[in-house]
Amino acid sequence: MTLYQQCEQLLDELEQVLDACDLLQSEPPSPKRLASTEPFAVDTLDCHEWLQWIFLPKMRALVVARQPLPRNFEIAPYVEEAMKEQQGATAVVKVTYRIDALLSQ
Repeated sequence: MTLYQQCEQLLDELEQVLDACDLLQSEPPSPKRLASTEPFAVDTLDCHEWLQWIFLPKMRALVVARQPLPRNFEIAPYVEEAMKEQQGATAVVKVTYRIDALLSQ
């Protein structure tokens, strides 16, 4: 399985976990909220919103276009901290650690 296939599989899994935890939203945040320039859009979005509306679409676009994937980055520590009080956080964090590991190879 290629790196792109593995990444796509983990992105699908992350979306499924967010859905299973009732964290997926049917309506996107306002364009103003999505336009944040802060890391993880911490000033305008909750972590699960950032994952759904920014991280997943950008990563999927890279995978589909077979563009270089980010390397040696970590989102899991942020997700773990930001979601520590949310139901389903453990499952979301587990997938993000697997994404980090895949892209750190």
